[in-house]
Amino acid sequence: MNRIPRVMKVPGVISQFEEDQHTMFQKRVIVVSNQLPLRASRDSVSNGWRFEFDENDLLAQLKDAFPPDTEVRYVGTLKADVDAADQDEVAQLLHEKFSCETIFLPVDMRNKFYHGFCKHYLWPLFHYMLPMTGSNGGRFDRSQWQAYMSVNKIFAAKVFEVIDRDDEDEDHVWVHDYHLMALPTFLRRRSNRVKLGFFLHSPFPSSDIYKTLPVRDDILRALLNCDVIGFHTYDYARHFLSSCRRILGLHSESNRGHIALEYYGRTVTIKILPAGIHMDQLESVMSEESTVRKAKELKEKYEGKIMMVGVDDLDLFKGITQKFSAMGELLETNPELRGKVVLVQITNPARSSGRDVQDVLDEANSIAKEVNEKYGETGYEPIVFIQGPVTTQEKLAYYAIAECCVITPVRDGMNLVPYKYTVCRQGCPVLDKALGVHEDSTPKNSVILVSEFIGCSPSLSGAIRVNPWNISEMASAMYSAIGLPATEKHLRHEKHYKYISSHDVAYWAQSFDQDLERACRDHYHKRYWRIGLGLAFRLVALEPSFRKLLGDTLNMGYRRTNSRLILLDYDGTMMPPSSVNKGPSEEVISVLNQLCDDPKNIVFIVSGRDRDTLSNWFSSCQKLGIAAEHGYFTRWTRDSLWETYRAMDLSWKEVVEPIMQLYMEATDGSYIENKESAIVWHHQDADPDFGLWQAKELNDHLENVLANEPVVVKRGQQIVEVKPQGLSKGIVVENLISTMRSRGKSPDFLLCIGDDRSDEDMFESIARSSADPTLPTIAEIFACTVGQKPSMAKYYVDDIVEVIGLLRGIAEASVQPNLQ
Repeated sequence: MNRIPRVMKVPGVISQFEEDQHTMFQKRVIVVSNQLPLRASRDSVSNGWRFEFDENDLLAQLKDAFPPDTEVRYVGTLKADVDAADQDEVAQLLHEKFSCETIFLPVDMRNKFYHGFCKHYLWPLFHYMLPMTGSNGGRFDRSQWQAYMSVNKIFAAKVFEVIDRDDEDEDHVWVHDYHLMALPTFLRRRSNRVKLGFFLHSPFPSSDIYKTLPVRDDILRALLNCDVIGFHTYDYARHFLSSCRRILGLHSESNRGHIALEYYGRTVTIKILPAGIHMDQLESVMSEESTVRKAKELKEKYEGKIMMVGVDDLDLFKGITQKFSAMGELLETNPELRGKVVLVQITNPARSSGRDVQDVLDEANSIAKEVNEKYGETGYEPIVFIQGPVTTQEKLAYYAIAECCVITPVRDGMNLVPYKYTVCRQGCPVLDKALGVHEDSTPKNSVILVSEFIGCSPSLSGAIRVNPWNISEMASAMYSAIGLPATEKHLRHEKHYKYISSHDVAYWAQSFDQDLERACRDHYHKRYWRIGLGLAFRLVALEPSFRKLLGDTLNMGYRRTNSRLILLDYDGTMMPPSSVNKGPSEEVISVLNQLCDDPKNIVFIVSGRDRDTLSNWFSSCQKLGIAAEHGYFTRWTRDSLWETYRAMDLSWKEVVEPIMQLYMEATDGSYIENKESAIVWHHQDADPDFGLWQAKELNDHLENVLANEPVVVKRGQQIVEVKPQGLSKGIVVENLISTMRSRGKSPDFLLCIGDDRSDEDMFESIARSSADPTLPTIAEIFACTVGQKPSMAKYYVDDIVEVIGLLRGIAEASVQPNLQ
């Protein structure tokens, strides 16, 4: 199959060209993050820069997660400040030695972007903290948002420096975290077919929290320019989908296990998969001499005591103060544990500075001091508060000897500490030998006490889950964890270790990459149109044969034909759906009368509206045909009689109406439209989620009740409709064409324009008829949808103004001589 050219030179024309000569390129994954996964330091002798990968960084581990034939390149900023004079040299070094492309930001821009918008506004908001006061997080600052946008543009330029090669479409670009949520738009604007994935490592808040963001639409639309959007948990994905539904009116579907959003003809896949750890690397560090030595030291130090361990970043969401309070309550209510239980809390250095961080540290120190003074004694300190930095080897040593891991943030994106703790409790030959653990000794065991508000919680099915805001519950959970029988500790450990070892960082990365490849499979079989400015930019993906209906094309076909059928939807085609006055304008009436005055034309309005309304609106159009209620009623001119689709028993309406009435009363904002042939329940003004829920329930309810009735229960765009079987706008098209042929006026020109799902039935009927060799051929067929979107129609126009313009053009052509 010929692929569609990357650049469409002329709207509506597809260039034909032979397959590109295939050139073998090494597969490349470009990992884009705010900061490169590197450690930077100065050499004490030469004062030169020294760099190394931060092996604890999840993104650094990606270089080992992909197969050896995959090149992994990184794009981001450095955690260290590099003088302007050294930047070129450092960038070249990192490019050659570490496959890193470095971005250097001006200090003021970086401060507004990172310390301002990201850390003091976006990050607290995504962790459910609203800036109610100036001291409670930062308020939205337009200048910081502009800095955020500017930085994302700089990142986009750097990414395209990396993928500037002959076959750039084969590169996979994987963008990470909330710092770069605008980046997908800037990348997509420059490349229709870049394979673009995004993974959010923080929580995505509920739609009620997210809706407070002044730039909420911009960020959602930017993310939807990706092919795959990844989240650690279903909750985060659910909140994102809810925001898309409530703010943008988009609905998701599940297809063969994949959740997806249809966005302007493109399918955006939603990936739900928690990150994993690097098993080989962790086991290697466990075997190091410094780890083993520290583990032996700790075992001797805490011999005879029950150690619980926690490792957290120093910030206000990690629940450290709640954890310390729970430890105090544990010792208060269980005096027998005093002198026996120790909580070792290690904190990593804060990632940003501010009063909130200092307040957390001060409160934690205060509570730890109070607990230690009240319950401690010589040689015994209940809370050991270690303020980092602490080496990886030391942390693994603590994990290895701790009987329980306590991780209780009030909100956290993922948190891999329980995973690392489990692997360390499983041990390795070198560490087991040093700690005196033999193969025939007690089975390996571990206990995890975890907050229900963190991303790793759903995957740890054997953990004891707690609400960190309930201090008494946490204290009770600590007591339960300590007292678990050894067999149960082993069973819980085995369950966790089996999951963690099989869902490691390689599984996470390759699974995401495979979904990205699958999501981009149709890139070369679509045409793309670019619409929108700024972050409202989006691609419209269309079928190759789909093209804009131009006036010249339509007029040419119109002039050389003599028996024409013109079918026009009304709402959304001849009249804007947002218009308060739903009746036709004088211009619409005028152009319809012009078309009807040509004896070669038969013109029909085909609508779902009732016949009385349509008759009243178009009373001044004597020769206009009307098909009302999707064709249940049809008349050929104003003065002709209404024809009924077929005689039907409508007694089922007596059953349907009371049921819909119940749902209307229970669903604020919904209403019932009672037509002669159908009943429709509308919920566009109801709460989006509740409306959908009620629509599904109503649909199921009616299908059960009406199972033996000759009707169809159909869910549409914010409606549930019950109508007679076989009734659709597609039937209208077939009946009108058939009638014209029976009258000896077989149409040689067919123009059909509509805008919504019911009009697709007309387009489908036209396509089916034109493909049937047993039916007479219609020389000129123009099936046209309003708006650039996936459709059975072969043509589109942008809006209602263009519809009226086209109709005006052919109406004027009616009074001009035919071109032979």
